Amino acid sequence: MNFGFLSIQQLSRMGKKKRFVFLTRMKRGGRDTDQNSSEEGTAEKFKKLRTTNAHSQTCDWGNLLQDIILQVFKYLPLLDRAHASQVCRNWNQVFHMPDLWRCFEFELNQPATSYLKATHPELIKQIIKRHSNHLQYVSFKVDSSKESAEAACDILSQLVNCSLKTLGLISTARPSFMDLPKIDDTPVDDPSLKVLVANNSDTLKLLKMSSCPHVSPAGILCVADQCHGLRELALNYHLLSDELLLALSSEKHVRLEHLRIDVVSENPGQTHFHTIQKSSWDAFIRHSPKVNLVMYFFLYEEEFDPFFRYETPATHLYFGRSVSKDVLGRVGMTCPRLVELVVCANGLRPLDEELIRIAERCKNLSAIGLGECEVSCSAFVEFVKMCGGRLSQLSIMEEVLIPDQKYSLEQIHWEVSKYLGRVWFPDMMPTW
Repeated sequence: MNFGFLSIQQLSRMGKKKRFVFLTRMKRGGRDTDQNSSEEGTAEKFKKLRTTNAHSQTCDWGNLLQDIILQVFKYLPLLDRAHASQVCRNWNQVFHMPDLWRCFEFELNQPATSYLKATHPELIKQIIKRHSNHLQYVSFKVDSSKESAEAACDILSQLVNCSLKTLGLISTARPSFMDLPKIDDTPVDDPSLKVLVANNSDTLKLLKMSSCPHVSPAGILCVADQCHGLRELALNYHLLSDELLLALSSEKHVRLEHLRIDVVSENPGQTHFHTIQKSSWDAFIRHSPKVNLVMYFFLYEEEFDPFFRYETPATHLYFGRSVSKDVLGRVGMTCPRLVELVVCANGLRPLDEELIRIAERCKNLSAIGLGECEVSCSAFVEFVKMCGGRLSQLSIMEEVLIPDQKYSLEQIHWEVSKYLGRVWFPDMMPTW
């Protein structure tokens, strides 16, 4: 029915609902059409709208705001960004924006000896040519070949215009920098490090050289001398010495906030580890009393002899391989600053006495994780009772806890929760 041709009589006979619809539409100045005409008009409008939007989107991809493209590019891998940069001039300009080149990881591998992909040489040249002054967070990943180590040294010697905040030298296999014939003459050691530091003395905050066991300590001291913003240092234990600690403890050197030491055994039974004197540690702590000393151990049991013989200022200890009861007992006696302890494996001898000793002596302990170990339920409850609510992280596998006459596995979580002041359950190994 077409409301536009109704008479007064027909309108008066119309129901209230239909009359309301008619008057509303007339007020808007619109006229109702039959159902088919209405549907056809609506479909035509949507068709035009889709066509307009599709045409608009096609035309606007190349004209997107560069800030939007930049945010998208930040989520893309380098290769995908490179492909996208070929779409148009606008996208190519975004590809070279400094914000996308603050952080870069050089991967240097030889195809004949490594299955890992290497950064293309042409890309390296372009980065050094166009973006070296934008780099702030740089790391080198090299395989075990001398060629890769030499390539890393060459790149490092060319990064003289950047303002580095972090620098990492990482080996994906065994440390390869140590295999160079004359380490003192290579750019990775003192000469290039001094040049690099001279140009980044105000910005460098982190230096990581965990996989360069034969780099000269003089190079590390050069960094500490000139980089007044240096707050974090990561070294392989082979680089650590009494001389280095004492030098870092002098007034002219910065006060470090984090010192990470990786203690790694490359050849089981053939790696010799030296001992750091207590006086050297004491001097270092007096100079930097708030420093976090983080030590990662990947040793075999027979290689722990030089460690924890006297007081060590470690705050975070991570044992990645099996560690003996004797060593953990020494930890409790010699690490009063300990904040976090993680033990991946121990064996089949319960660690009851060792945990109690750690609770007694390590008054700052706030996090502990136990993997393939054994602890009686009673000893564990006593440990938690002694530490109390300061244990913010308590990660214990259920298999670690051995039921005894006092507590079963069903009872222990109530007791532990009571002393922690929060609900706690042991971790469970997933079953598939």
